[in-house]
Amino acid sequence: MNGSKARVAVLVSGGGTNLQAILDAERAGKIPSGQVALVVSNVPGAYALTRAENAGVRTAVVSVKACGSKAAFEEKLIETLDAEKIDFIVLAGFLVILSERFVKHYERRIINVHPSLIPSFCGEGFYGLKVHEAALNKGVKVTGATVHFVNEIPDGGEIILQKAVRIYENDTPEKLQLRVMRQAEWKLLPQALEKVCKEYLNKKGE
Repeated sequence: MNGSKARVAVLVSGGGTNLQAILDAERAGKIPSGQVALVVSNVPGAYALTRAENAGVRTAVVSVKACGSKAAFEEKLIETLDAEKIDFIVLAGFLVILSERFVKHYERRIINVHPSLIPSFCGEGFYGLKVHEAALNKGVKVTGATVHFVNEIPDGGEIILQKAVRIYENDTPEKLQLRVMRQAEWKLLPQALEKVCKEYLNKKGE
């Protein structure tokens, strides 16, 4: 493939620490097959947008509220992504559940990071600290993170990469969340993105 890269959009709702991990990895040359071309937030003023601007990446805000309905929101999102010729979408702390229709439009082209070892502590209602609270309440000794393709079932798509993280006796949900981010999420997400972008370019070039 004549040195071209897959164009990536990152969808965010909050601070964008996973986005930062991708941007840092890209700058360090660890995602040679992909390029973050667009960052979209459903929350105006989300700090992730500032991170994108600081990295010189184009940003857009598409909110359900401004669009008036979930269907109109998804239409606008598709329009925004297609205008930038996006090949891959990364959900990085994006708190809107996308419909089956949207997911089918980008089949095997959306990836998500989840802060547990799927199939444990995943699915609807499991996000943020709730995942780590559930892991601690269950008394598991190991947790971690999973990067997976997105399908119509929350956290139900094919697993791309997983990494385990130890749990310690004095862990709080907050402590565990930070360890899982540092040891697993921030490492796995750029690796998985490079893997899927590379496979995508190879297929495209066949």
